[in-house]
Amino acid sequence: MQFDLKQFHELTVQELYEILALRSEVFVVEQNCPYQDIDGNDPKAWHCLGKDDDTGKLIAYTRLFDRDVCFKGYTAIGRVVTSPAVRSSGLGKRLMEASIAYCRRLFGPHMIKIGAQTHLVKFYTSLGFISTGMEYIEDGIPHTYMTYQHHSKIS
Repeated sequence: MQFDLKQFHELTVQELYEILALRSEVFVVEQNCPYQDIDGNDPKAWHCLGKDDDTGKLIAYTRLFDRDVCFKGYTAIGRVVTSPAVRSSGLGKRLMEASIAYCRRLFGPHMIKIGAQTHLVKFYTSLGFISTGMEYIEDGIPHTYMTYQHHSKIS
């Protein structure tokens, strides 16, 4: 699988539909968490799309933000999601490695900040993120702010 990177205005209607469907499938239905996914930030983001090589279906996705858009002094990665059909395949790791590399390419070597679901802290730590220890509840789910500052791990 390869990842495509697009700004909001470059997304096709079909791609936008698939993004919203995948985010809803996981964040609203699977996690049983009614929340306002369409938050006004999609037009400000770059969108990293991972599509199945055989079907062309979207199976992995993140949003990437320039410095100071989400967090003062940081670039950001958000809405990290993989299809339940491909879990435990290593795709989540590949998605995050691609997203980190895209952040570096687009925005420079700034620190990246994420709001990770707390049960995924170990996964993000394995990629080089460090917990800030600042836990909070978002939409009823515990989250932890984490930062990534390694400049040489992923290029």
